[in-house]
Amino acid sequence: MGDARASLARTLIYAAAVLLAIAYLVPLAVVVLNSVRSAEEIAQTSMIGWPRAWAFGNYGTAWSEFCIAQTCTGIRPYMLNSALVTVPATVLSTLLGAVAGYAISLWRFRGHAWIFGLVTLGVFLPEQMRLIPWTIVLRDVGLTNTLTGLVMIHTVQGLSFTTLFCRNYYLSIPQDLMKAARIDGAGFFRIFARIVLPLSPPILIVTVIWQFTHIWNEFLYGVTFTTGTQQPITAALIALSASVADIPQHGVQSAAVTIAALPTLLVYLFGGRYFVRGLTAGAVK
Repeated sequence: MGDARASLARTLIYAAAVLLAIAYLVPLAVVVLNSVRSAEEIAQTSMIGWPRAWAFGNYGTAWSEFCIAQTCTGIRPYMLNSALVTVPATVLSTLLGAVAGYAISLWRFRGHAWIFGLVTLGVFLPEQMRLIPWTIVLRDVGLTNTLTGLVMIHTVQGLSFTTLFCRNYYLSIPQDLMKAARIDGAGFFRIFARIVLPLSPPILIVTVIWQFTHIWNEFLYGVTFTTGTQQPITAALIALSASVADIPQHGVQSAAVTIAALPTLLVYLFGGRYFVRGLTAGAVK
């Protein structure tokens, strides 16, 4: 009787999981299918349907020919903008968060708990509260409407998450290693480079994946602090306009959205299992 109940419960759980997955993936499936349908076919039928004829040319048009805010260069330059913002901001925030988490967790000093609390406070502050302060900062340092300004914003904003992740992970490193290194004369940065960093790949993978996906998909700062050719892809997609006014170019627009989503999808596809492992690596501690 117990086995039958357990089997029924397991079946119900799997069924619920499958239904939730289907509901979550339906919008993605609609966008991907529309990306290979012609504008005429979508106009004659509906936004939901299987392609009658595969229109793979939508991807080429979206990449290099589609008009965004009256500039017909496709999404290619805006994808490059996102890459130029995401990669350096991810690297900088990860490295700075690793150093900060290492200092707070393994080099105990007076007030370290308060500093950690203030740093992680940024995790809970809504982004809308930061718009005016960042507007003033970018104006004063002369980085308004620049990719460098976005890099600075995302580097600073990401420190709360990276410091939190790294600090919790570094708590699992035995203090005996630190004491032995100090006795041997190793200082702050030598211990970090020789002991802490070699033990850090699991949590660094977590922070890199987290920061990359968050920065690439971020919209508010991109649309607020940049305009025109300086916009990242998420902000540029909002300004998509059809090059032919008579027929809305839903197929090309869907292709543009699909291309824009590919980097983060590929990151999770190839690094998702490492993300879960790294996130739970320090859970026992």
